[in-house]
Amino acid sequence: MTDNKRVLVVGLDPALIDFSKPGYAPGMNATEVLAGIKSSEEELTGLGYSVQTCLTDFGETAEAVLCTRLKQTRFNCVLIGAGVRANPSNLILFEKLINVVHEHAPQAKLCFNRLPSDTAEAVKRWL
Repeated sequence: MTDNKRVLVVGLDPALIDFSKPGYAPGMNATEVLAGIKSSEEELTGLGYSVQTCLTDFGETAEAVLCTRLKQTRFNCVLIGAGVRANPSNLILFEKLINVVHEHAPQAKLCFNRLPSDTAEAVKRWL
């Protein structure tokens, strides 16, 4: 049952990403990533989840932005996207975001996707 299950999807703001740098999927761009995020939100909503997306920068305000969001709503699950997690250059950012979730939403399950298209699959593994 997904009633009242709140999901927060955390990722980098695609407008800030230089997709030509190593670690990002070849051929991707901000428009495609935003479309993927919107599609995954729609899929999760269709499955009965309440979904919010939290897009961050590369660390200047990322912790504060995520902290504010976690204080506003109690989430059952927090997904940190592959753009943050899978790129080695974002390791410190990933650690910081995990620690913010651990501190401000210790009840939330954590999950991870590979692409926006498998976000629902990741959430369903834990909720």
